[in-house]
Amino acid sequence: MESRAIRIALIGDYDPLVTAHQAIPVALGLVAEHLGQPVQLDWLATEHIHADTPLGGFDGFWCVPASPYKSEAGALRAIRFAREQQRPFLGTCGGFQHAVLEFSRHVLGWADAEHGETSPDSERAVLTPLSCSLIEAVDSIHLLPGSLIAQAYETSQIHEGYRCRYGVNPHYASDLLKHQLQAVGHDSAGDLRAFELKDHRFFVATLFQPERAALKGQMPPLVRAFVEACREQR
Repeated sequence: MESRAIRIALIGDYDPLVTAHQAIPVALGLVAEHLGQPVQLDWLATEHIHADTPLGGFDGFWCVPASPYKSEAGALRAIRFAREQQRPFLGTCGGFQHAVLEFSRHVLGWADAEHGETSPDSERAVLTPLSCSLIEAVDSIHLLPGSLIAQAYETSQIHEGYRCRYGVNPHYASDLLKHQLQAVGHDSAGDLRAFELKDHRFFVATLFQPERAALKGQMPPLVRAFVEACREQR
């Protein structure tokens, strides 16, 4: 008897021209084949995620690249559900940024926290332009030994690609990292590129896009670890 498919919600506004959106179904397909387990993915358009949207049927949530989203509130609602309900969560690029924003507002209580891309004049922009825009850049990343992401890659040094212009505002970094939010990946310049939540079974966010490896036929280790966490959740 075949077991039920692992259900994963993709938080974001699907665009067939976005490379990451092309890569994510391929990445999940490679993992499904590797695990011998069907994976069902559902794109959740952010403007259709409301207070009464049924999210409980998903085993995991992946907040995908290509922001600003049509509805920031919708994206944050789904991220908050995954965080509070202990559902496995992966955020890549825009997903990283919005996970920081959700944590800032709903854990740290910074009601005025904003994303600098959509609110550049905000007094508390927790995400601001990177000193060096990471558009189509590849860099080495040092991973914190013992972290979920280091366990996934089975190494503490990786190389990954970016397509990102915004990251954590250095002014707020120390306050963000005082609590459950743990820095687990830094680039060659020492800048934050990945974080996890300490009190969560699987909540990992990266500024790089590991899913892109799938377009070269390579199964992304972090995506495999995420799906395995979703399988355990189910």
